[in-house]
Amino acid sequence: MSADVPTPATDTNTTTPAKASRRAFMQKSGAIGTAALFSTLGHHGVWAAGSDAPEKKEVRIGFIPLTDCASVVMASVLGIDQKYGVKIIPTKEASWPGVRDKLVNGELDMAHVLWGLIYGVHLGTAGPKKDMAVLMNLNHNGQAITLSKKLADKGAVDAGSLARLMAAEKREYTFAQTFPTGTHAMWLYYWLASAGIQPLKDSKIITVPPPQMVANMRVGNMDGYCVGEPWGHRAIADGIGITAVTTQDIWKDHPEKALGTTAEFAQKNPNTCRAVVAAILEASKWIDAGLQNKLKMAETVADRAYVNTSVDVINQRILGRYQNGLGKTWDDPNHMKFFNDGYVNMPYLSDGMWFLTQHKRWGLIKDHPDYLAVAKQINKIDLYKQGAAAAKVSVPKDEMRSSKMIDGVVWDGKNPKAYADGFKVQV
Repeated sequence: MSADVPTPATDTNTTTPAKASRRAFMQKSGAIGTAALFSTLGHHGVWAAGSDAPEKKEVRIGFIPLTDCASVVMASVLGIDQKYGVKIIPTKEASWPGVRDKLVNGELDMAHVLWGLIYGVHLGTAGPKKDMAVLMNLNHNGQAITLSKKLADKGAVDAGSLARLMAAEKREYTFAQTFPTGTHAMWLYYWLASAGIQPLKDSKIITVPPPQMVANMRVGNMDGYCVGEPWGHRAIADGIGITAVTTQDIWKDHPEKALGTTAEFAQKNPNTCRAVVAAILEASKWIDAGLQNKLKMAETVADRAYVNTSVDVINQRILGRYQNGLGKTWDDPNHMKFFNDGYVNMPYLSDGMWFLTQHKRWGLIKDHPDYLAVAKQINKIDLYKQGAAAAKVSVPKDEMRSSKMIDGVVWDGKNPKAYADGFKVQV
């Protein structure tokens, strides 16, 4: 069973006024003034007036202190949002349950959020049931599974060696994820199961907010965890953990965070949704455009107002420079990506369906849903395409895609029921 654990106090619950962040960014960047920056980005009023004007001018978007909140933050800090007639107000949140509650009750308009959280709320498996919407995908890749240094010293450095150690020690192992129906839980379970470990029976699973993972491992609350950057690399920098696997090695170019909202908000504010999608798409393109942009992004989001860590902890893996804490270093071409010529941002129906297959696999839902119908309800592909058109971003032709996972099994969305039932290790 998943359970919350006591967590050390962290300095991660501040709300950041977007205006102050923009001013600080402009002061830091120095070489490029506000007017020049707007000119460089081609600023002009796309939805300044008329029937396409955003219904809501100020949009509160919640985020968790993770590197992959960057496109939301940079759309605000760079002033790209103003080009599309909206003002994004990034709002720092302490936990995924907090994000869920504020989305559902309307305190937040949208959020940088886990795909599985949106799907879980929609089906009523992640809290009170409410119709939800995914407007776009925010990033691919860039998460990791960390094992404690103590386990590594005993030889557990990957899934196979971990399984052997667990069989030999016969004690209770504890692993942490960030939300019971979320992406990190699904990556963790999939990876453990690939080595024959049934995560919910062979170990204890706990839920810990992302920024508190490192502190909890330091005091011995868990043997391993799955979380987004920079909290994987931070464990290595602090000498308390090793990277056993990256999530891009579990599923290359996997969906990670979504731009989520309620179905009601999307229905009442379609122009606002299109404007925000366009702004974040442009920010995503800016981040992926080159080294200097990535470094400037890392400097911005490392600030206390956002992720609250050192720039070095962020910028290594954002550039694909990996080390595993055991002396191995490598350049990973499949590092975290925010745009990749628009391939990243499409809310593929098959991506949403995959999370449902895993929720069924692990007993989070009892019966097979109508996988495709649910994905079509949640993923607002028409709104995404309209936002992409405004940002002049090409859209992939197909709403489904095919991928081979770490265990060699191919997922293409064509027969989700058989796929979900076909795993050797499941509930």
